[in-house]
Amino acid sequence: MSRNHSIDKMEDDDHASSSDQGGSDFDSDEETAQQTRKAQTIDKDSDEEELERFVLGDTANFRQNLFLDESRVDGADDRLGGLGDKEGSDLETGLEDVDDADLFTFDVGGAAPSGDKAAVVPLAPKTQEIAEKDQPAWEDSDDERLTVSLADVSQLRKLRISEAEDVINGTEYTRRLRQQYLRLNPLPAWAREAEERPAKRRRRSSAAASDSSISDDEANEGDDEASALPLDQFLRDASALKDKTSQKTKRLRPEVIDIQRSRDIPDTHKDEVTSLAFHPKYPVLLSSSTSSVLFLHHIAPTAHPTPNPLLTSVQIKQVPVRRAEFLYPTGDKIFFAGRRRYIHSWDLPTGTIQKTNKVQGHRLEQRTWERFKLSPCGQYLALIASTRKGGGIINILNANTMQWIAAARLDSRGGIADFSWWSNGHGLTILGRGGQVGEWSMATRRFLAIWNDEGSNGGTVMAMGGRDGPITLGGDRWIAIGSNSGVTNIYDRQTLILPSSDEELEVMERPEPTRRFMQLTTPVTVLTFSPDGQLLAFGSKHKKDALRLAHLPSCTVYRNWPTEQTPLGRISDVAFGRKSDLLAVGNDAGKIRLWEIRS
Repeated sequence: MSRNHSIDKMEDDDHASSSDQGGSDFDSDEETAQQTRKAQTIDKDSDEEELERFVLGDTANFRQNLFLDESRVDGADDRLGGLGDKEGSDLETGLEDVDDADLFTFDVGGAAPSGDKAAVVPLAPKTQEIAEKDQPAWEDSDDERLTVSLADVSQLRKLRISEAEDVINGTEYTRRLRQQYLRLNPLPAWAREAEERPAKRRRRSSAAASDSSISDDEANEGDDEASALPLDQFLRDASALKDKTSQKTKRLRPEVIDIQRSRDIPDTHKDEVTSLAFHPKYPVLLSSSTSSVLFLHHIAPTAHPTPNPLLTSVQIKQVPVRRAEFLYPTGDKIFFAGRRRYIHSWDLPTGTIQKTNKVQGHRLEQRTWERFKLSPCGQYLALIASTRKGGGIINILNANTMQWIAAARLDSRGGIADFSWWSNGHGLTILGRGGQVGEWSMATRRFLAIWNDEGSNGGTVMAMGGRDGPITLGGDRWIAIGSNSGVTNIYDRQTLILPSSDEELEVMERPEPTRRFMQLTTPVTVLTFSPDGQLLAFGSKHKKDALRLAHLPSCTVYRNWPTEQTPLGRISDVAFGRKSDLLAVGNDAGKIRLWEIRS
């Protein structure tokens, strides 16, 4: 007993001394204890050890695998053998690139119906996955912190995925608004076609659009140095404006016309529309007003987002434009003038605007240039002189050089009311205010015949149109003459010519009109034939909605148009499309309305 007590005491002393020496013997004792416990455990087979390392890991591989990225998991699975191969086939779910935040949602107690596909909102695309051309130019960092309540605002409830959903952040709100807009407004066909075009062509089109625009500052530089940006790119690519389909001339029926309201011209003149003219080749409408502005619009009622978009415009200060015309047959130049002693010509390919302020030797006769007309052949410009020598004078100039060529004098009480070029450009038909009508030839430089309008107590306006007329008088079949009383007489020019064996032309001095249109009660101010000669528009600016359409050759006025609801206003000018399928009407309020003529 005393011996055992002494042994225990010795062990206690040794333990105390080992503690004083820094515990070196303690580590060895701990090692011995671990070896003893290890010897007492049951040996593990290789499969069990491998499973233990896979689930729990070990000290040797813990630090090595701690900071490995997810891309190396597949390689680890390959090292696992059969177990990794079996589970690896189920790991690829297609959600490898999805953010963790998009994989979790808050359960708010409701769910969308299982069959409602419209309620399923696709995940927002990552910024790095958006194409470079679609990258936003600017992003607001406050969108993430912004909160929007969808339940409190009735207009926003349709953006919810479920009825119980309420608050979302600003980024998600923007995404749902964009998705709702695309649901209600699918991508139009023209936009899809634009996306499919080569990028080079899109850049060229955008450059052409920028070239065709014109600023007010550039257009208002002054009368002598006025210029517009060149439209050479527009004219070079004008094949895009051509109609894709070739339409045959429609034969219209009398009494009832199929006419449909089209989209109006979006840009409104500030003053009365004074003239309208369609381009001879392309669907382009020229309009002018006394506000000194000229507009060129592309006639495309289905264009998006703006129907009938503006191509370009020009403003000449202090020139109240009263007439503007394309130079036929190419339409590459526009002449326009106001109640001034000069006229301007706008060259579309170069954009230059020139001013002609005198006619050599005839300056006193020409105090205003507003009453001019260009010949269909494009060679001549004729304008009514201010003087009334011998009744009235029309000066004829060369349209290219602006040099004086000839003068036509008609003995008519009160001067010249109006005139029209023959369709071949080889002569003029002149109307005097007293009702006299003269047929003047450019070849002989004299009148071939003079006759009188029946019952005219003051001629106001005239127009010619139709085909298969007398060749000696330019080939126009119909001539319409308006008067102060509101009556419009229409004549068949074939019946004007008297049979004669002589070489000289003889016409009836007082022919009988084919038809008298008496629908108007105020002076006739508008007379226009359609290019195919099947329609005649006649109207008066002195009374609201005073416009009628007549069918040719039956010479009957349509009874179904216009109606009391047709928004015409006070008519200032009328123009037909080059295929006689469009009718443009301008009024004193500066508005231009379009109608499509179907049959």
